[in-house]
Amino acid sequence: MCLISSSKLLVHQHSTDSGHNVGFTSVDAGNMSLTVLEQHHTAEDTRNNRRALESALGIDPGTTRFVSQTHSAIVQSSGDRGWGQVDTLGEGDAIISEDGRDPIAILVADCLPIAFTTNYGPTAIAHAGRVGLLDGIIQNTVRYLRSLDTQGAGTISATIGPGICGKCYEVPEHMRDQAAQDHPAIFSQTTWGSAALDLPAAAEAILQEQDVEVRHVNECTFTNERLFSHRRAPGIGRLAGVVLPTHKA
Repeated sequence: MCLISSSKLLVHQHSTDSGHNVGFTSVDAGNMSLTVLEQHHTAEDTRNNRRALESALGIDPGTTRFVSQTHSAIVQSSGDRGWGQVDTLGEGDAIISEDGRDPIAILVADCLPIAFTTNYGPTAIAHAGRVGLLDGIIQNTVRYLRSLDTQGAGTISATIGPGICGKCYEVPEHMRDQAAQDHPAIFSQTTWGSAALDLPAAAEAILQEQDVEVRHVNECTFTNERLFSHRRAPGIGRLAGVVLPTHKA
């Protein structure tokens, strides 16, 4: 299911039965990265973009958690300090809010942002590019969420956000074939006939294997100019995937 946001700052947003909001920013929200900066764009510009987004979403400015993303399979706990106090929580490519009360975000520009909510409290957000997906960032995030389910009967839901699609993510043929050995759903071909990877299909297959309910935002970052794309326009900026509680605790 894809619900287009009424705010131009987001390409998609939806509320969950667990009392959370999931959203993915557009270029209208501006660059969300402090380190990937277009010419004449400064880190202070990014800070202003983040504050404006937080204000629009009802988040206290500076309280959203980010990580230093390295295409790893490392999952970080959200802790008690947002980007206004520390730029990041440290190295990692997923964040867990153990009680679901913290605003958490991940940055992407072709890789997949995957937002997680549960019916027993915790939330998560993950950055799944080719390397992280193949190394297990999705499984590690789900495993952490399952470890917090004290009754062992909870439901995890995931939203695969905007990313480069399987018709546009061109890679060398040997890279595709190697990846498809463990993840057959990743095998794809571009619209112009060359080898490609389908990250959304592979992510969905992994999530389904983990008994996670899945929904998609069917927007390709490479073709949709409302989204940042590293392949289309390197170094311009990053969009954010965000999970936050609907009401403050």
